Amino acid sequence: MRGWLWLLLVLALGGLFWWGMQRNPRELPSVLAKERRPAPDFTLPLLPPYREAWGETLRLSEYLGKRPIVLNFWASWCYPACYEEAPVLEAFWRRYQDRVLFVGVNTQDKEPEALRFIAQFGLTFPQVYDPRGRVGVDYGMYGVPETFFIDREGRVLARHAGAIDEATLSRYLEEALR
Repeated sequence: MRGWLWLLLVLALGGLFWWGMQRNPRELPSVLAKERRPAPDFTLPLLPPYREAWGETLRLSEYLGKRPIVLNFWASWCYPACYEEAPVLEAFWRRYQDRVLFVGVNTQDKEPEALRFIAQFGLTFPQVYDPRGRVGVDYGMYGVPETFFIDREGRVLARHAGAIDEATLSRYLEEALR
């Protein structure tokens, strides 16, 4: 009898493991995106290089409903993924800045390291500072990097986990601009 219980336990755990291995980690569920919920508002301080152009703080609700928003959560310690996507995000910001707002959310990081990262990649889109990661909790973030796409109506359209590449970013932007 005991042997059957062990066999059943091993089969159950094996089945759970197999099921988990079939899932794409970039497709982690997001209730915000699945139900097209309104993007959670936040007010965070802008990192120093952006204050002259954008002010001391950025309040997301000031931009919601006006144009699509790409909200990218990142950290300087997020290697290599954040380092891979930073040039992609900057290139698309330069191309789409008149139609789409890009906002970087530096999360759970130290400001000096964040500033070095920004300088290293020459990031020109606004970057806010969230050292405790509270905004990420509101968005249901699993880890960095993660990118959320907010449509013109201010609703979360999609969530992408991991480094975003040009093809994927282009596809999401096309959808957001419709």
